[in-house]
Amino acid sequence: MYLMRKQMRIKIRRSNRKGTELHSAVTRIQVQRPGFNYTFAHICILNNDKTCIVDDIVHVLEELKAARSSNRTNFAITYPITHLKDGREVYNGHQLGGVTVHSKDRVKSAEAIQLTYYLQAINSLNDMVAEKWESIFCDTVELFQKSNRKVKMYPFTSSSLKEDFQKTSRVSERYLITSLVLVVTLAILCCSMQDCVRSKPWLGLLGLLTVTLATLTAAGIINLTGGKYNSTFLGIPFVMLGHGLYGTFEMLSSWRKTREDQHVKERTAAVFADSMLSFSLTTAMYLVTFGIGASPFTNIEAARIFCCNSCIAIFFNYLYVLSFYGSSLVFTGYIENNYQHSIFCRKVPKPEVLQEKPAWYRFLLTAKFSEDTADSEETNTYESHLLVWFLKRYYCDWITNTYVKPFVVLFYLVYISFALMGYLQVSEGSDLSNIVATATRTIEYTTAQQKYFSNYSPVIGFYIYESIEYWNTSVQEDVLEYTKGFVRISWFESYLNYLRKLNISTGLPKKNFTDMLRNSFLKAPQFAHFSEDIIFSKKYNNEVDVVASRMFLVAKTMETKREELYDLLETLRKLSLTSKVKFIVFNPSFVYMDRYASSVGAPLQNSCISALFLLFFSAFLVADSLINVWLTLTVASVEFGVIGFMTLWKVELDCISVLCLIYGINYTIDNCAPLLSTFVLGKEFTRTKWVKNALEVHGVAILQSYLCYIVGLIPLAAVPSNLTRTLFRCLFLIALVTFFHCFAILPVILTFLPPSKKKRKEKKNPENREEIECVEMVDMDSTRVVDQITTV
Repeated sequence: MYLMRKQMRIKIRRSNRKGTELHSAVTRIQVQRPGFNYTFAHICILNNDKTCIVDDIVHVLEELKAARSSNRTNFAITYPITHLKDGREVYNGHQLGGVTVHSKDRVKSAEAIQLTYYLQAINSLNDMVAEKWESIFCDTVELFQKSNRKVKMYPFTSSSLKEDFQKTSRVSERYLITSLVLVVTLAILCCSMQDCVRSKPWLGLLGLLTVTLATLTAAGIINLTGGKYNSTFLGIPFVMLGHGLYGTFEMLSSWRKTREDQHVKERTAAVFADSMLSFSLTTAMYLVTFGIGASPFTNIEAARIFCCNSCIAIFFNYLYVLSFYGSSLVFTGYIENNYQHSIFCRKVPKPEVLQEKPAWYRFLLTAKFSEDTADSEETNTYESHLLVWFLKRYYCDWITNTYVKPFVVLFYLVYISFALMGYLQVSEGSDLSNIVATATRTIEYTTAQQKYFSNYSPVIGFYIYESIEYWNTSVQEDVLEYTKGFVRISWFESYLNYLRKLNISTGLPKKNFTDMLRNSFLKAPQFAHFSEDIIFSKKYNNEVDVVASRMFLVAKTMETKREELYDLLETLRKLSLTSKVKFIVFNPSFVYMDRYASSVGAPLQNSCISALFLLFFSAFLVADSLINVWLTLTVASVEFGVIGFMTLWKVELDCISVLCLIYGINYTIDNCAPLLSTFVLGKEFTRTKWVKNALEVHGVAILQSYLCYIVGLIPLAAVPSNLTRTLFRCLFLIALVTFFHCFAILPVILTFLPPSKKKRKEKKNPENREEIECVEMVDMDSTRVVDQITTV
């Protein structure tokens, strides 16, 4: 049997009568099933007198109502313990909120009350009825709210968190569609240029289609294998967008560097040789990182499913880039080779023919023909592309200018300072509102919980699951020893004192004592609420023994101070392992604190393992160890800055942010590794020359993927969900800081730090000249050079 907990908050400053009315409405809820209508009395947890267990605050309100109706003024509510008319002492510290007291702890006013309803689920039918009852419960509270607008109510059930967590995916649908439209538009524009032959708009669209196909394939495989969907999957399209689009744009950038007089097969081979090695290494890095996250090392199911889906999507993206996108590149290469329009695939007329056409027609079919350009201009055909022209003509010279470098270094020092300031303030998140949509019951409930019920919270279930000698004073001292000092004991301490008095007053042997304990305990009015928590077991000769019991501890902490809850949880957990008495402790808050603690620790541990593996693996593949050194320093700088600015932007270190930080390592290596590799492996010339060359070779692909990535992220900022808010802020900071390093920090620092570039001049001996014979193979149909054989 497990408990499904329903909690509702209601202000009582205006009228306590509303609380009793609402309680009556809740107990009258009916769940209609064929042949029978279930009420709360049929599915509630029963007391030993076969009545439903309800909160003691209900009895307090009923007595207060009866006292007012009879004009009695002698009944007063005290806080946090109230004495009822029948002599019972009831604890209301966790059921009254926003309390103002007079002298002697008498309650002057209270702003909120908490009502908790417990349902049992002992079989599938009972579970189904209880689930339906929860739904009707929320509807009943909402109807009651409409008729009593002066009183605010916050219903929360055992399924509320799950429903609100999944609601994020529903409220994000139209924003994701907007993001897709923006990314498609910008991807097409980034691959377009005025030259209608060399423009590649279809390749921009097909690159995005490649990423989409890989994501859908992974989702289909997860679905067919019985995988579960959760709202963390919203981050997978952006993981694929950052990695997949950069790979396709890098291939397109390599295509622009090939000679137009080469055959399409040779140009394609040159593209794969130039770009696929780095893309393969980064893909392997993603697979290792997310593969470890999808392994049994990760103890969080949501994170494990996320990593598994990401791993499958990245693997199929690599296959699709090799096959689908590579084929698309070959196809558009043949279109370009035949001087066909890049959009309409129509043959572009010669310039003399175009002169006779209208201006708009000439504008749409603007193209350069190879026979119209000199040999020196042949290699600059693609410079009319806006991004290529901007980087080569302006930005590379500006960022390496002597007068600009000091300002970049100063800006980097400012960046480190603010990052350090945020890093020193980093905190781990354990708030439920960080993982659900904003306008939900969970947000309202947790807000009210922290505002009104933080003085005596949380209520901790203390479960003793062994048969112990409760009448033994030493055992009682052992139990009490492990709970003193860090919690405020209410009924539990009274319970132990009751056992002591019972033992002292009787002095009976074990058999008679247990019989008296059972009978006296059931008759004790102050323990009526706990009578169901003692489990008796009959032995031989009608001897009765206590085999298990459950009490409640009310912690004297504040939920706004999470450090207290962390200390309390860890203390209780250690004591449960070292105590002579076997017990376990539970509170729903501990589930979420455990979830966040493991969601922070496990991903960080997995990322460290994957980082060590990748460093070991890449040591055998890279041509120069300095590439690893620079890459490690860059990743550390980016991650340090992201964590610092993330904290300054009110983002806590929770499951979503940690997963984003792990992805940030891969994203940084994705963008910075090609730049560093080109610079470090460059020989001769100067550092400045190789910095410019690295930016010219890889800068366009980085800039194209960055623009598409940022445009795709922007709609996430408008999604009414804290989960997507965290996702947007983390991914935006990762992209921004990585872009800052790629286009500012690295180009400046590499100009005056190792490796050094020594220009070696070879003496030319006029006597040792080489004779070169060039044989050109010409396509007779188009007069274009399609191959060239050179012999020495």
